[in-house]
Amino acid sequence: MGLSLDLAAVISTTLEGIFYGFSVFMFGVTLYILKQNSRRLDRRVNYRMVAVSYALLACSTAHMIIDIIRTSNGLVFKRDTFPGGPVAFFSQPSETTFIAKNIVYLFQTLLGDGVLIYRCYVVWQSWLIVAFPIVMWFWIGIVSAIAIHASATVPAGAGTVFLTSVGQWITAFYASTLATNFLVSMLLAYKIWVTNRRVAHMSEGSLFPVVRVIADAGLLYSAALTAALACFVQKSNGQYIILDIVTPIISITFYMVIIRVGLAATSRSTDHAASTLEFSSQHHARSHSNNTGPRVVTVGDLESQALPMSRLQVHITKMRETDRATIEGEGENDTSSETDRKLSGFEGRGRKGI
Repeated sequence: MGLSLDLAAVISTTLEGIFYGFSVFMFGVTLYILKQNSRRLDRRVNYRMVAVSYALLACSTAHMIIDIIRTSNGLVFKRDTFPGGPVAFFSQPSETTFIAKNIVYLFQTLLGDGVLIYRCYVVWQSWLIVAFPIVMWFWIGIVSAIAIHASATVPAGAGTVFLTSVGQWITAFYASTLATNFLVSMLLAYKIWVTNRRVAHMSEGSLFPVVRVIADAGLLYSAALTAALACFVQKSNGQYIILDIVTPIISITFYMVIIRVGLAATSRSTDHAASTLEFSSQHHARSHSNNTGPRVVTVGDLESQALPMSRLQVHITKMRETDRATIEGEGENDTSSETDRKLSGFEGRGRKGI
């Protein structure tokens, strides 16, 4: 026995509520990360990412509210008045709440895919690379608009989305957005991986964690779309469940990239700051351990530190303590002390680029 539509509505709304709550939590963390990064890098908050975050939250919230209203109408308010009962209510493609939730899903899909394509352009810096994904993005909008219009014009009692002309457009929509998401995610991961290999010998950090973040987000979204497409092709009512949880998943994948990359960057920054502070403390302690003679910072002291630079300029400063006797002695003898001569000799050799 297959999954009934009224039971599918209950399960889908429940699961969507769980994913929605998690997405709201990640939304708050995302705003915090964006604010902290702006402080750490001493620049303005990335208001474009903030705006996208709010837009995705608005879409998820609107979709959640519509599903609550739809479930309440089908199971409570219109249970006895809608022709055919709850099953007929949830199977009607032209029902108002079904059209409304699909419009919200369309907007959120275009927003999420658009941000992914934009990230790809930022990484590649080439319109040629993102030309095909942009064409696919427009195609997704056209196909989904046709599917929504076809759903709205289905006569009452004509059948479900599987038995009408709506099905072919929904299949095309799922396939198109899945292909676009997979292609752009692979382009992003490949470019970052290649860049990391080129600069690996010049940098102490690795970009491989960023590749993993993008791959994980792409795989999560692709898995949800693949499940929805498979259920729809098999004419399973499980596709209604997948459809409802995909909406918060789109937001989650967007937040996940910002959060994980931001936390990784903060961790690297903290580690580097701690290393720098430790080196400064050690150098300060060594410089004050002997107040009667000059302190020379040797090249070995610097080589023991993991400094993130390919070229280091070393400058040696000459330090000398004098007293009244020394000053009077210098008036009689204009020659430098042996220590000064040694220091002068090292200073001449020390001003080299390493």
